[in-house]
Amino acid sequence: MIKSMTGYGSFRADFGGREIFAEIKSVNHKYSEISVHTARAYGFLEDRAKKFVSESIARGKVDININITSVLSDDTVVTANKAVLDGYLKTLYDYSLYSASANEMNIDTNIDYSLLLRIPDGFTVQKAKTDEEALWEDVKTVLTAAVENFTKMRTAEGEKLRDDIIKRLADITENVSRVDELSPLSAEKYRQKLTDRIKELIGNADEQRILTEAAIFAEKTAVFEETVRLKSHISQFESFFTFSEPIGRKMDFLTQEMNREANTIGSKALDIEITRLVLNIKSDIEKIREQVQNIE
Repeated sequence: MIKSMTGYGSFRADFGGREIFAEIKSVNHKYSEISVHTARAYGFLEDRAKKFVSESIARGKVDININITSVLSDDTVVTANKAVLDGYLKTLYDYSLYSASANEMNIDTNIDYSLLLRIPDGFTVQKAKTDEEALWEDVKTVLTAAVENFTKMRTAEGEKLRDDIIKRLADITENVSRVDELSPLSAEKYRQKLTDRIKELIGNADEQRILTEAAIFAEKTAVFEETVRLKSHISQFESFFTFSEPIGRKMDFLTQEMNREANTIGSKALDIEITRLVLNIKSDIEKIREQVQNIE
């Protein structure tokens, strides 16, 4: 099964007042690179999430975002800084009793609670201690669903890549077969052209010499070995579609080998029609190579 390295998947769920959202995005990359982003308070989840998702991804640059929102009242602990508050109240009380200007300003000794909340450093707000194992189990549940959605998209994209590659392999096979047909005819054309040229120049042609020259030409321009190897590469390429493991790197290597054989055929070909076919073959190989860069 072919999978694209490009994909997206997300999932959101509520666990008794705690909402967890996870999204996974990936783009092409030569190797596997996974980054996890979450709030600092939940940093302990990053390594676990990375390891969990890596079991489903062999190659690609992957970004995982985990957002946790809690509305639980016991999730936050508010603590009064007694020393600070007492200090402010004592100072205010003393000022209201002994300062003449305090009476003139009509300072009220009954303190409003809202004033206490405005006192700098009067209160501290902290997250309650998190049950890391319980939270991880909830996050893992969300990640499992997100990975499933992510994989579905990558698989769908992979099927499109496979269909395009299969079509191009078929076109290459057709052109290679045509090269096989034209290659012997090219040697015969050369023999006839050589015979006509010699007769034109000297009026008499040594048939044995012409046959020898034609044989040398045929040997130099023979591409049978290259077309056989190219067909073998195509067959091997098609077999990759049945593999269950990631095959992007293998396909990438094989396209290089296919291109090498096509270049050799092109360098040997002196026939215009064969040259045109080789250009079509190389064009399809290049397009396959571009598609392979997206395959895991």
